[in-house]
Amino acid sequence: MTQKYRHKNTSVSLINYHFVWIVRRRKKVLYGSIKERLNCLIYDIARSLDIEVLNLAIEPEHIHLFVNCSPDIAPFQIMHRIKGATARALRKEFPSLMKLPSMWTRAYFVSTAGNVASSTIQKYIDAQG
Repeated sequence: MTQKYRHKNTSVSLINYHFVWIVRRRKKVLYGSIKERLNCLIYDIARSLDIEVLNLAIEPEHIHLFVNCSPDIAPFQIMHRIKGATARALRKEFPSLMKLPSMWTRAYFVSTAGNVASSTIQKYIDAQG
């Protein structure tokens, strides 16, 4: 899997992040229409942030997201935007999720990956579920 470098006025970059985060209390709520809606929301938010989703795996209680982005946005900003917007939208559209104190835990895992490690992460995420 070869990716294109991102060219800006003063930089050239290839930055890939692998994120994992979980539902509060590890409740298995990410299935059916909630899973479908979450999938759409993540792609919409990524598009608005100029982030390319390389792979996404939504499990019943956690999410794996593999993205390519520019150096202009930090990993904590990506998670803040995605977790915040998806929590608001999902809890508004699916009242059953209001039983949870919050949609996501505050914690998340992030790892960087270059072009070589990207294929390994892709295979790992594809193997989920």
